[in-house]
Amino acid sequence: MLVRDLRRLLLVVGPLVVLVLLAASLWHPRTDYVRSRVGALLGSKSNPWPARPHRKPTLTANETHYEIYSASTADGKYFDIRFGVDAYNPNIIPHQTFNNTWHVVAQLWNDPHSNGFAQEFHEVGCLAQFVNDAMMCIGFVQNVSIEPTPGGKCEGDITYFSLNVGPHDARVFYGPDYPLTIYGSNSGFTCFGMWIQDFRHLVEGEYKPTSNGDFAAGTEIHRPGTIRPVEKNYFLFWDKENVMHVHYDIYPKRGFAKLEPDGSTGPELATASAEQDEKCLNRYLPKMPPELESIHQATNSLKITLCNRGEKDCEPNDSNTFILTIIQHKTFYDFHGEYEPYVVLFRQRAPFELYAISKKPLWFHGRKRYEGRRTDMFYLTSVNWRDRGVNYHGYLDDVVLLGFGVEDKNSAGLDVVAGDLLVDMGFCDES
Repeated sequence: MLVRDLRRLLLVVGPLVVLVLLAASLWHPRTDYVRSRVGALLGSKSNPWPARPHRKPTLTANETHYEIYSASTADGKYFDIRFGVDAYNPNIIPHQTFNNTWHVVAQLWNDPHSNGFAQEFHEVGCLAQFVNDAMMCIGFVQNVSIEPTPGGKCEGDITYFSLNVGPHDARVFYGPDYPLTIYGSNSGFTCFGMWIQDFRHLVEGEYKPTSNGDFAAGTEIHRPGTIRPVEKNYFLFWDKENVMHVHYDIYPKRGFAKLEPDGSTGPELATASAEQDEKCLNRYLPKMPPELESIHQATNSLKITLCNRGEKDCEPNDSNTFILTIIQHKTFYDFHGEYEPYVVLFRQRAPFELYAISKKPLWFHGRKRYEGRRTDMFYLTSVNWRDRGVNYHGYLDDVVLLGFGVEDKNSAGLDVVAGDLLVDMGFCDES
């Protein structure tokens, strides 16, 4: 009886499903969109990342960088992120529910010559999957609903910042439990500040966060001591007890403090390790000329244990577990910005002193050099664990997704084994 009823149900429902899929395929020109979206909704567990032989980092021909390779693209090159619109400085985080599906968020490109400085700025996002060596949206690209903030404290050469409407250069990342975003916007304390919000409140219908949780609405992050007219590039980190901190600056001096749920902070904590930190920074990072070059924070942070997941003796502790972030050395010659990424590790417990810094910057396979100084401008914004459920803390053999802007207009990414980021590190306690 039950079997007969099921057969009757299939006779009715089956054609409807076929019609829906046919309509979707006619409406959407990419058949891989339909296949991917249905797979995500049905919870397909097939791995979209092809298994490739591991390509270890190699020293570039001019011996200035270490070249790192994609763990899954056929040629080892970075992959495009295809929004269908011009968007740059992307972030990639795994969806908390769907298999093999990621949130991608980036800055919508504005033509700088269209409306002068009086422009609205938007972060856009979609659900995406890895298909044919590219990360592509499987749903509509929509504005991320970050509320604009009022300005009015911009004076002198930066008065025009008051005309800004909307967020800039958001970072989307996981903490130990759930995703967050930090972004730049008009400040209530200075001209332009950094704000934080629970990302789940910005993705309509995807999650059900508690209404009274931390950072349910956009919250401006305070800073102890002197605050600059324009603040940018903050990142959060969580210590061994999962206490949240905000890191303001890395060079020439570090700045960080404990962050409270209302955006306020405790006292400056970087002074406790300042002397040894500055020695390490000066030892491994390039020497800065008076102008046209700088070093600044770039990505969010991750926690990493320096052994492989599942190894018998791989137990996280203070001697093998660190906070990882990536900073960038910027040059601006011939009116063209170029950015070279360096990995930084620091301790997960107070005083959070620096542990190691890349001796040479990383080169993403596929980036091109041109005659003279010029190379492709890659601006790294995001480093997140690729796989769902890892959240903030991973291991050497886990894969990370790097997100970066290309020439301030397009988006790309690179999936790489985390251990490959740590090639040829310079340790701060080396004599």
